[in-house]
Formats: sequence, C-alpha cells, structure tokens
Amino acid sequence: MAGARQPYRGRYPMKSRIMYIERKAGAVTGEARIGRVTFNKTGRTIFYREHVFRRIVGGGFKSNYYDETSGEDYWISGPKRRGGDRIYGSALPVEIDDDVREEYWRDIRGKPERIHDQAA
Repeated sequence: MAGARQPYRGRYPMKSRIMYIERKAGAVTGEARIGRVTFNKTGRTIFYREHVFRRIVGGGFKSNYYDETSGEDYWISGPKRRGGDRIYGSALPVEIDDDVREEYWRDIRGKPERIHDQAA
C-alpha cells in the first residue's frame, strides 16, 4: 500500500505482513484464517487484532507461537502461493480477512478473479 503509515508500538514502526494463522489448542488442525499481522522490532512477537503472540523458543508440537493471554498454541506462517497452508492438508476452509482479501488473491495467489472469495 503506497503511502500507508506503519503502525507504531513504542518508538519504532512495526512491520506488517499478510500471514496464515491457525489455532492449534491441543489439536492437530484448528480454525484458521489469513490476515494482516504486525511484528515487534525483533520479530519474535506478533500482533493480530486483540491477540499478542509470542514465539515458542525451540518450537512446540506443530506450533510456533502461543497466545500471550490464553496460552493456546498457534501455527503462524506466510501464506503459500499455491494455497494449501494447513500443515495437514485438511479440506476445512481458511477464512480471509476483508481488509486483505483483494491483496491476498491478487498479489499472493495470483488469482485476481477470486477477490470476492471469503475463504481459501
């Protein structure tokens, strides 16, 4: 987004990126979505909506971040160009946030004809 201002937390601008976010919560697969997150200066903390995710040092069981408030495990990664973002190729839908849907389909997936699809 040309000219868009970066969000600030403290003194430093935060980098933002469209990411795949899957809630594990003790299961192999869980609810998932694609949305814009922001990172702190070190990149070890991710902010998404009301959630604050901290990196799991050494990794967890099929998870790489945990929710600071609930303690639940999450898998957070960049979305794949070909789709199929779930670790286990489940047929469950992946919701796409409205504010990133057009950019996701056009720039990441290369399928501008799908910009109105709300799930991947």
